Amino acid sequence: MPKLTKRKSKTPGLPPGTLVHVGERKTHKVKITVIDYDDKKFQQTEMKDVDECSRYKDTATVTWINMDGIHEIDLLKALGESFTIHSLVLEDILNTGQRPKMDDYEDYLFIVMKMFYFDEEKKEIIPEHISLILGHNFVISFQEAQGDVFNPVRERLEKNYGRIRKMGADYLTYALMDAVVDNYFVIMEKQGENIEVLEEIYDDPHVNAISEIHRLRRELIYLRKSIWPLREVINIMQRQEHPLIKKGTRVFLRDLYDHLIQVVETIETYREMATSLLDLYLSSISNRMNEVMKVLTIIATIFIPLSFIAGVYGMNFRYMPELEWRYGYLYALALMLAVALVLLGYFKRKEWF
Repeated sequence: MPKLTKRKSKTPGLPPGTLVHVGERKTHKVKITVIDYDDKKFQQTEMKDVDECSRYKDTATVTWINMDGIHEIDLLKALGESFTIHSLVLEDILNTGQRPKMDDYEDYLFIVMKMFYFDEEKKEIIPEHISLILGHNFVISFQEAQGDVFNPVRERLEKNYGRIRKMGADYLTYALMDAVVDNYFVIMEKQGENIEVLEEIYDDPHVNAISEIHRLRRELIYLRKSIWPLREVINIMQRQEHPLIKKGTRVFLRDLYDHLIQVVETIETYREMATSLLDLYLSSISNRMNEVMKVLTIIATIFIPLSFIAGVYGMNFRYMPELEWRYGYLYALALMLAVALVLLGYFKRKEWF
């Protein structure tokens, strides 16, 4: 499991707008990809100089600039200067612990959200900080590392599937957010599979079950914390009239809002199920302990009268009539066996075993 709740913060006391990368230290080279398109043409370019991106600011086409890696502050600052991005926005882009939100800066909208992957090898959720800037004819996306869930969007742009190349930058922003939200369903499916596996602990509780349940609960709490605020972001985008978001796009944002509600409700359901799993695990352990104690109680109850008989005839008094019996030893054993059988019959009748 990743350290989802690991505390990451910048040095306190710095002035607002100070650019400090907060998050895991990255060493890979930052990659900037530009996709420029309209309904008739499509061009994808990998930029080696961030200054080249500035020429797409006022074009008639729609431009998607994607930056893989936010740890090189100088590049981020240069891109911000090219598109007149406020220093507070750049600060939030670098703060990977920022909660999902949307800020309106009149000329552009700034959106923060979380993207999640599921590592099949490690069987854990990998979170990633995503920032989007929606301008009049451009969208800029910032990611912590290479690799994302946007490949379906890129394919639709390249092959001109659907309406995406006929719509504006606001629809592209919707498409990117929709790709992230759709991937939430994949994560929820994995969590559902984990719950199904853990539901079998009642029949065979094991030592690692308790740690797996706690890991599941921590993941669900983190998912709720990362996804819940996005409801308000999408709700504002689809209800509030803004010149950057056309009326036709609000219909799709409404559908995106419904999808996100489903994800949130699924998280809440899984949280309740995880709590029930913990109760189920403790109940199964308690039942197993009760079964063990029942067996021990039966054994102890049977041996109490046997010990009494053995204790009586183990006394060292000189005058004990039974000590002179020729078959006294066999009589004592027979008496013990009879007592044991009577007690076993009684317990069987009471359905103790």
